[in-house]
This record gives sequence, C-alpha cells and structure tokens, in this order.
Amino acid sequence: MSQATSTSTSASAGASHPTTMIPGDSTSSSSSNPTQAFHFSSGNPRIEETRGVMHLYRDDFASTSSELPVGRKTLVCVLGVPNHMTYADFCQFCGSFIQHMLEMRIVRNDGVEDKYSVLIRFDDPSSTDAFYKHFNGKHFSSLEMEACHVLFTFDVQYTGSIEHAQSTPASSTEQPSCPVCLERLDQDTSGVLTTICNHSFHCSCISKWTDSSCPVCRYCQQQPEKSICFVCQTAENLWICVICGFVGCGRYKEGHAITHWKDTQHCYSLELDTQRVWDYAGDNYVHRLIQSKTDGKLVEFNQCAHVDDGCGSCNCSVDPGFSEALLNSQVETIVNEYSDLLTSQLENQKIYFETLIREVEEETEREISEAIEKAVGSNQKLQKLQAKLDRCVKEKGFLDELNENLLKNQEIWKAKMSEIEAREKKALRVKDNKIRELEEQLRELMMCLETGNTIEELPKLDETKDSSVLSVLEESA
Repeated sequence: MSQATSTSTSASAGASHPTTMIPGDSTSSSSSNPTQAFHFSSGNPRIEETRGVMHLYRDDFASTSSELPVGRKTLVCVLGVPNHMTYADFCQFCGSFIQHMLEMRIVRNDGVEDKYSVLIRFDDPSSTDAFYKHFNGKHFSSLEMEACHVLFTFDVQYTGSIEHAQSTPASSTEQPSCPVCLERLDQDTSGVLTTICNHSFHCSCISKWTDSSCPVCRYCQQQPEKSICFVCQTAENLWICVICGFVGCGRYKEGHAITHWKDTQHCYSLELDTQRVWDYAGDNYVHRLIQSKTDGKLVEFNQCAHVDDGCGSCNCSVDPGFSEALLNSQVETIVNEYSDLLTSQLENQKIYFETLIREVEEETEREISEAIEKAVGSNQKLQKLQAKLDRCVKEKGFLDELNENLLKNQEIWKAKMSEIEAREKKALRVKDNKIRELEEQLRELMMCLETGNTIEELPKLDETKDSSVLSVLEESA
C-alpha cells in the first residue's frame, strides 16, 4: 500500500509518471471481465497536463450479472460529478466511507467540460463493495436530476504529460506534507485527496475548504463560461453594456451592441477583449480619458510615478508636499469630471425613460378608448342578439306546445283506430263463419241432387232450404 502511495504522489508532482496507478495489465482483460476505456487528464493546462486512460468494468456487465465483477480491485471510479460540487461537497457526500478511503484523485474526462470524475482507493474489498452498493444510482442531492455512477476500475495507465512554456511556480511543486495542516501525507493514518491540478491534501483538511479552487495554486475546476452575443450567439468582437449588462457583437459583426444603444440609449459599452469603454453618444473611447472643461476635448490622464523621489522628465515639483497637493487636486478634478459624465448620462437616461413612459401611457389610453368603443359596439350587437333570442324562445315554446297537442291527438286516434280494427276483425270472423255454414249446406244440397232422391223428398228439401235461406237472410239483415 505504501508503494501505491508513492506512485500516486510522484504522478501528482508531475516529475515522473508511472506506467499504472495500480498493479495490473490492461491487456489481460478477457471476455469474463469486459472493460471499457475512458481517456482522462489532470493538472493545470497552463503549466503541465497529465494524460492517461482508465479501464473500467462495463456497467452492463455489472447489471446483467447477479454478482460483482470477478477479479475486481479496491479501486472504483465515480463518473459524471457536476462541476458545481466542490471538493468539500464531494467529501461530505461520501462522508460515511471517508475513513475507509486511502486515496482520492480528481480527473477530467476528455470532451466533458461541465463534469469531473473521482478515482477512489479503499482499504479493503468489503468497503469497496459496500460503497458501490450504497452510492451507485444515488442522487448527489435532492436538486440533482443525474444520479451517481460508480464503476469498478480494472486498470489506470498514464500515457504521458504535456509541459507548457510557462514556468512552474514554486507553490505548484508537490510537498511531502499537507499544505493545510503541514502534517505528513500518509495514507495509513488519513486519506489523501489529489485535486485536479495535482496537489494533494488530507481529506479532513480539504473538506473544510468550501471554495472550488485549489488552496495552493488557486486553480479552479469550474472554468468560466464563454460570453456570447445575446442575439446572434457569436463569441467574437463582443461588447457589454456597463449600465444593464447586455452583451452584443460590434459593428464588424452584426452590430447588435449598436442596436441596443439605439433602443435603450445606454451609450457606454465595454469591449471584453481590451476592456476599453466606448461612448456611442460622443462616438469615441472614454476609457481613462478626461474631458477638458476649457475646450471640451478628451485628454489622457497620465499619473506621474515619481512623486516621492522627483523626476526631471515631468513637471513634478521636487517638494513632496507640493507634489502631494498637486496629486490631490488632480484626483479631485478627475472625480469631478467623472461625476459630470455620470450626471449627464443620468439626465439623458431620465429623459429617455420619461419619453418611454409617455409613449406607454399614450398607447395605453389609445388601447383603452378602442376597447371602450368595441365594448359599446358589442353591447348593441348583444342587445340585438338578445331580442332575437327572445323571439326564438317564444317560437320554440309555441312549437313545443303544438307538438305536445299533436302527440295527444295522435294517441287518441291510435286508440280509435285500434277499436275500429277490432270491430272489423270481429265482423269478418262472423261473416267467414256464415259463409262456411252456407258452403256446407250447398255441398249437402249438391250431394242430394247427385244421388237422385225421390220427388217426394225434394219438396221437403226445398222447404228446408227455403226456410234456412230465409233465416240466413233475416239474420244478415
């Protein structure tokens, strides 16, 4: 474990980088332990940058297998930590396992600017497994949408370092002791955290540092965002309004800064590259320039740097008291000049905003009058529609009543029709019965005539027939 400590320390110092951070050969990975490679870098890019590759066990392998990867070591990597989390915030996040951590190293992944990764070595495999099970998939805070992504590390290789022309300051060299408490950096007694600029501290010491910068070199892991034009999103020839903070491009691009001045009358704008201030109203630079009261021209203020010793190249007096009085008078003049400039600018702003207020009031009054006219017109139209609606309601009531009466009459006529149909059916049944009786009698008569009955029997039959026919006629009548 001491050998690993010396390896990490020499790597963070930038003097000589080892082949690997932990023992192992990245080429020995087999199908049973699939890995994925992540390129990383650490160090201050302006001084010296260390680059390398870390081989991590695949997350899909860990998710599909019911057990943890075989042959895993006591080294894990926390990927995708947000940049706004300082070293102290991360130490507080994993504070329950801080006593089991021997080393933490902050690195940045290639192509990812808003996040960083943390390599963590534990004292035993049980602590490593417990850390993985507890923090993998856990949110960094209740406000964070992304969760903590922990992967077991198979191997870490350093591919080399890039030294820049700028000389390394004396404070950037690695010290054998913690720069905060001045105690020796020993992993056996306390965990060691190496920042992204390759400076090492005790975890307990760096956890009290609430700033995101390094306590030694002040290198900040949160790089400032690049300014862009609020309108066309360009990053070249930018000017910022010193009154409202609007960022726009200059006249050599799309001229959105000039458009902002024409719209708001904010005449002072600062060029981000040269830090010079331009006055659109006066059409000249006013950075460190004083307007003369005599002729109104802009003159440059040159402060003499030899007030105390005296010099022959300027109009300084040899008398220190007189020089101090002259300097005070010049400073007072400068203050008065800038006060006059600010007063005139405030007066112009007052006139401009009063004009805007009057325009808004006139526009509001015009809109109110138009709204009143529309309301009166709509009221008359509403009255006409209400009268038409009343007529329609009356007509509808009359039609409903008429429909109701027609429905009642329909029911009455339906009842009468059913009665008539019943009587007709009854009369038809009686008529059919009589017809059947007559047909039977006629059939009997024909049978008698065909059999040749005697003449004596015929009169009797005629009498019977006549009597029956007469009786039928009487009944039908």
